[in-house]
Amino acid sequence: MYKMKIKTFPLRNPKPNFEELQNVIKGNKKAERVHFVELFTDPEITTFIIENLLGEKAIPETLIGNKPLSTPGMKEELITQYVKVWYRMGYDYIPLVGARVNDLYFPGKEQSTTDTALINRGERVWLDEGIGMIHSWKDFEEYPWPDVDKIDYSIYEYSSDLLPEGMKIITNAGFGILEVCSEILFGFEGMSYLLYDNPELVEAVFNKVGELIYHFYENVAEINGIGAFFQGDDMGFKTSTLFSPQVLRKYVLPWHKKYAAVAHQHNKMYWLHSCGNIFSLMDDLIEDVRIDAFHSFQDEVFSVIEFYKKYGKRVTTLGGVDVDKLCTLDEIHLRSYVREILDECMPYRFALGSGNSISNYTPVESYLIMLDEGLNW
Repeated sequence: MYKMKIKTFPLRNPKPNFEELQNVIKGNKKAERVHFVELFTDPEITTFIIENLLGEKAIPETLIGNKPLSTPGMKEELITQYVKVWYRMGYDYIPLVGARVNDLYFPGKEQSTTDTALINRGERVWLDEGIGMIHSWKDFEEYPWPDVDKIDYSIYEYSSDLLPEGMKIITNAGFGILEVCSEILFGFEGMSYLLYDNPELVEAVFNKVGELIYHFYENVAEINGIGAFFQGDDMGFKTSTLFSPQVLRKYVLPWHKKYAAVAHQHNKMYWLHSCGNIFSLMDDLIEDVRIDAFHSFQDEVFSVIEFYKKYGKRVTTLGGVDVDKLCTLDEIHLRSYVREILDECMPYRFALGSGNSISNYTPVESYLIMLDEGLNW
């Protein structure tokens, strides 16, 4: 077994309390302790934790990914181990996120290269940013759209039965509506042209995807064990939104508003993850979409402390530990960096985690240092 310097984890006696986390996020009370949040951890990190911290043999499949699980019965076996990981690491929920969980899968054009991460998967895959699967009405008609009514929701019910007292489930529809349309279906370049050449097709595709995701959320909202929707939808890059704010307000934000409304109608929260500089949309997200919490921070764009000072009284701040710093700082400087975030953002409307996710190139020791500082604050 790999010897970790940080001996705190896995926790011997975790005390999950999603109800308190929810009250903190809604601004009803100050936090009694530092709550942890992550959109997800890469499967390689989860496997490492299972085998090197929990001392168990990891099931050789993962819940996180872009393609549906294919092995019969694998979801049930995985979830038993998966619940244990998030419980023993001190979280108030398990994240059942991504298309592999719910089969809301949109096939696209992929490219790949060798994965050079610390704990690598052999191959790293990304979506073709050029011309995607749909470039004409014929493509639209022939695309293999997923059938939301055929999704097996039993994984959520099975997970709910396994949850320790105080824990809930967070979920999402996999890729967000902009990601599905601009990255998978049109391609970034393709959508850029079609916005001018065929806006009717763009609108039809957004409406089709939006309705599928909306129907998924309507169905999953009925499940008692789910506490929040944590939808990712990257809308920006370092200096701006990927498309103009006007385009995003027309095609994207109205759908997020509908998803948030479904969550709120069922006493659940709607958390949004979006990378990049999307601050031209922040007032829309808070006042119109009515997100409960915002996630994804990069210090070179807008640090979590800056965000908290500007928006922290209006919306909850999630995560914030810059992934570059999480991956590169030594222990002394990383602990100091995390403590500064906690000192500035706790105890109102804040939960600690990475600025994006725990990727397979994140040193596990650094991940544990971040959590350890949260326990010690």
